[in-house]
Amino acid sequence: MPKVLIADKMDAVCAEILKAKGLEVESKPGLTPEELKGVISNYDGVAVRSSTKISAEVMTGAKALKVIGRAGIGVDTIDVPAATNAGIVVMNTPFGNSTTTAEHTIALMMSLARQIPQASASTHAGKWEKTKFMGVELMGKTLGVIGCGNIGAIVIDRAQGLKMRVIGYDPFLTDERARAMGIEKVELDELFTRSDFITVHTPMTEKTKGIINKDAFAKMKNGVRILNVARGGLIVEEDLKAALESGKVAGAALDVFAVEPAKESIFFGMENVICTPHLGASTSEAQVNVAVQIAEQIADFLLHGAVSNAVNMPSISAEDAPKLKPYMKLVEQMGRLAGQINADAITGIEIVYQGQAAALNVKPLNAIALASILAVTCEGVNMVSAPAMAKARGINITESKTDNAGDFLTAVTIKVHTDKGAQEVTGTLFGGGHPRIVSVDGVPIEAALTPNMLLIRNKDKPGMIGGVGSILAEAGVNIADFRLGRMEAGGHAISLIAVDQKVDDKTYAKLKALPAAEDIVRLSF
Repeated sequence: MPKVLIADKMDAVCAEILKAKGLEVESKPGLTPEELKGVISNYDGVAVRSSTKISAEVMTGAKALKVIGRAGIGVDTIDVPAATNAGIVVMNTPFGNSTTTAEHTIALMMSLARQIPQASASTHAGKWEKTKFMGVELMGKTLGVIGCGNIGAIVIDRAQGLKMRVIGYDPFLTDERARAMGIEKVELDELFTRSDFITVHTPMTEKTKGIINKDAFAKMKNGVRILNVARGGLIVEEDLKAALESGKVAGAALDVFAVEPAKESIFFGMENVICTPHLGASTSEAQVNVAVQIAEQIADFLLHGAVSNAVNMPSISAEDAPKLKPYMKLVEQMGRLAGQINADAITGIEIVYQGQAAALNVKPLNAIALASILAVTCEGVNMVSAPAMAKARGINITESKTDNAGDFLTAVTIKVHTDKGAQEVTGTLFGGGHPRIVSVDGVPIEAALTPNMLLIRNKDKPGMIGGVGSILAEAGVNIADFRLGRMEAGGHAISLIAVDQKVDDKTYAKLKALPAAEDIVRLSF
């Protein structure tokens, strides 16, 4: 009988469902990492919330462990690559606490507007400081929403009910979807300059880390108010503190912090800051929802092999697995590449299967490709949730097949359409099922994708390759592979460069300053 450990405090319904389905269940919240490592090998599955961290070290020796279920969306407390390497499925519940988190955002915004926590503390202290706590109305104010996905969309809906004007920034937000939501889509700088209140609802990625910083504050209105119920690192805390002290920012409401649990913070004691201890998902309804969902997902996987909301494994039948496995890796890499080289709002994604690939059951491959593209900017996306996320953003997905694969026996092309045009990536399988990129935007270029790479678009002029090599050498960055492609001499060229280390910001800026450079993107796989 499969055995499941509930390693965090969780609604009792989780254990009830697992037991009802015939699984053996033990609940041991509050284990230290050493204690968890000592017992985890006894279980087939583990259910966690946000308190328990499952690192690569904890998973060492957990030979029986098959699945880790996160009751919630964020899996940053789980070493997903290590779990993948160990053959452990990591599941989450991406939609269980969206309403709760959005409602907490609205509650904090109203508290911020009327200084409710401060007024309550003052009154409890026996004071009657009626004139001290002068607030502002929300009606008619402009709310800037950074990240208009599932949670952001609910915040928008609730804010519109309060008669606020809402503007939104999201690289995946199309004009059509913005119109359907009844908001104005703007660029990030415009959102900063126009908003009276700003709330952020994006995942923590390289692109979004520190998205609200000193430069952003300089563009904002005097007296703007800031909210963060997403991830602490999205706001540079030192820059926010300086803006609060200068009066540039009238107030801030923070549910998340760069370091949690936040037993100490530079914001503690500031009268114009409201702090809550990561309560975004803390309602009884949300706790029940995620507990039910993760219990059912773990049970279905351990008893029937069904995979739902996995962040590191696609749903696939035993019959199709051997045929699809090499293509799964191919389209995952292609999707990651396509997502990283695109910087505009996506209106459509087209996937073309050619030659031998056209004879496959491609539905799982479509989902993997879509999830890989969206994963660049969307937290918790997987092949199950990706179609719903794409639909919510107004992204049209099309699939086509052709027997003709050109110079190859089999090939897949992913085209990402935006209002500014389209970008495409084509890949194939070499001997032994090894994935290869064979063209980018129609330019022939053959390359294997490695953990750290650069994609360079440039004018085909002498000295470009030497300039790139010199800058990387000066920074101590070793080039592992350098692939070039061009359509014609003197025209536009593309390079895919595999490097042994990540390229830092200073080196990246030098590369972008090369006279012939048109666009340079740092890639990770």
